[in-house]
Amino acid sequence: MRLHATTVLSLSALAILALAGCSNGSAAASGPMSSPPVPVHPDGESAPALASLSSTALAKLLLDESDLGWGYTRTPQRPAALDDVAVVGCPAMEKLGDDTATGTSLAFPRKAKASFAYAGGSNSELAEELYSDTAAKLSKGIGEIFDAMVSCPTYQVVSVNTVVTVGTQVTPAPDLGNEQWSQLLTYSIGGQRSVVKQTAIRIGNVLVLVSGAPGLVDANLEKALDKAQAAL
Repeated sequence: MRLHATTVLSLSALAILALAGCSNGSAAASGPMSSPPVPVHPDGESAPALASLSSTALAKLLLDESDLGWGYTRTPQRPAALDDVAVVGCPAMEKLGDDTATGTSLAFPRKAKASFAYAGGSNSELAEELYSDTAAKLSKGIGEIFDAMVSCPTYQVVSVNTVVTVGTQVTPAPDLGNEQWSQLLTYSIGGQRSVVKQTAIRIGNVLVLVSGAPGLVDANLEKALDKAQAAL
């Protein structure tokens, strides 16, 4: 069995929901790096916080087929939450509670998302998510979940009769933006194994997440960042 990557890649669903709720599997997440100091003015005062972008404004900053090039097709969004998902074997994940497992704990009100399939390979899905809030809130919200996910080398995601084994591996993130996270997650289900990469970059008050087949993430991350940064 193999889960659709563009479903399980959503950070807001912790790469769990589709794994436990569909018939096939892939997913990804990330691990936090240290935050840089807050910029200050010459007089020593902190720089004023930028206004958060609306969901409508974020949607205009998402990658589209013209940005990605030949072979990419936008795919419809799948349901974002399930009620019967449980995490087993990772105390830090379990401690976050049901809101994490049902995709509600990163419910920033300002967000946008797009998913794509790529014709060039079997592991061929790509997802992008954009969030906007204060830098502190974005860092805290993501950091708590990512810290929990990387705290256990393996754990299981259980839904009804489906059991997905998840393995985590932190990978170096590119030195871009203000904060960076990157990780590979290996999902095993029904005797098959999938690896998906997720890289997250915070640029000021916008968080960019690009998830999917590792090669597709590496090829398209800077395109996503350039497009998002144009609005800042």
